[in-house]
Amino acid sequence: MRTTYRQSHQVDVAKVPAAGVCCVIMAGMTDGPRRAVQPADAWAMGLALDEARRAVATGDVPVGAVVIGPDGDVVSRGRNVREATDDPTGHAEVVALRAASDRLGRWRLDDCTLVVTLEPCLMCAGALVLARVARLVLGAWDPKAGACGSQWDVVRDRRLNHRVEVVGGVRADECGLLLQRFFETHRDGVPHL
Repeated sequence: MRTTYRQSHQVDVAKVPAAGVCCVIMAGMTDGPRRAVQPADAWAMGLALDEARRAVATGDVPVGAVVIGPDGDVVSRGRNVREATDDPTGHAEVVALRAASDRLGRWRLDDCTLVVTLEPCLMCAGALVLARVARLVLGAWDPKAGACGSQWDVVRDRRLNHRVEVVGGVRADECGLLLQRFFETHRDGVPHL
C-alpha cells in the first residue's frame, strides 16, 4: 500500500515500522481554518530542522523544536532525546518548553510560538495547552499519532481553558523526508546503514 503526500513523494506504508513515532506523514493535510504562514515561520522551521538532524546522532527520531518569543528571538531549542536519556518524555517539544520556562523564569509561555518539525503527540499537545503557548507552527502532519488536528485536536478543544493557534505544513516536504529517510535506515530500533 502506498500513500502519497504532496504528490512528489511516496511513502511505502509497509516499510515504516508500526511502532514508529510516525507511520505516514501527510504534508498537505489540514484541519480547521487555514492560518497565515508568516515569513519568520519558514526561518524558524529551518532552526527546528537543524535540531531534528542533531537527534539522529543519538539514534533518536529526528524531531526538532524551537520556542520563539514575542520579539521574534529564539528563546529555546529542543530535539528528541528519548534514546539518549532513556526518558519517555524526552520529546523535542517538551525539551524546548522546559528550556524556555527555565530561561524566562515562568511556566506561562502565552506570548510564545512553538515551531516543531512533526505534529505533536498527545503528551506534547497537552504540554502546549498547559504552558499556554499562543501559537504552534508545525511541519509534517502525523495522521497516526498527531494530536493537533490529525487523530485528535487537543490544542483547540473547546472544553479546555486555553486554545492554541495552529499553522501546519510549513516546510512539510523537508520535515517528512527527514523522517522517511531515518525510518528507511532504522528498523526495530537498530540502525541499518
